[in-house]
Amino acid sequence: MDSIVKSYLAELKNTLDLLDEAAINEAIHTMHQARLNGRQVFVMGNGGSAATAVHFVGDVAKNTRVDGLPRFRMICLNDNITAFSAYANDEGYENVFVQQLINLIQPGDVVIGISTSGNSENILRAIDYANGTRNNKTIGLTGFNAGQLKDMVNIHLHVPSDNIEQVEDIHMILAHLMTTALRQMAAQESEETTQHSTEQRVGMVYGN
Repeated sequence: MDSIVKSYLAELKNTLDLLDEAAINEAIHTMHQARLNGRQVFVMGNGGSAATAVHFVGDVAKNTRVDGLPRFRMICLNDNITAFSAYANDEGYENVFVQQLINLIQPGDVVIGISTSGNSENILRAIDYANGTRNNKTIGLTGFNAGQLKDMVNIHLHVPSDNIEQVEDIHMILAHLMTTALRQMAAQESEETTQHSTEQRVGMVYGN
């Protein structure tokens, strides 16, 4: 048992060291700009990735609130069981996400697909639709060999592992990492805005 625990943790640590930090930073910046510009962020996944998507949206919506800045307009496409099951029943499971995007997406929005294999058909269809809408940004979180999703998204966050549990572990770590970074960026933005406003008021008082 000890060897299993040590092996799992060692593999997890090694895989974390292989993550593309530049891509992670780009994803964070893209989400931050979406917030500042009042754009929507859509997230989706299946199975364990659906749970990650729900968790990610909940964390970002609540934990990145900062006075003076707009809140995230973030929607999890697998969280509305009524819409999800209706589209699955009537339009096919492969269309459960794209049909919701057709209703909701606007130019400049961000769409995030979480797929350990990178080959989930319902996610591929949604990403393809988002790519065809003006000025949208797409982000993919994958594992294994990343499948088709890696070549479809603007920003690819790949977990180079063939262990599905570890891929899902690291996807959740990425979600928490991005949430933390977005909160800190928002706090800094708010502080700079407050400082600028104070300087303007002082300048007006002293005629500068």
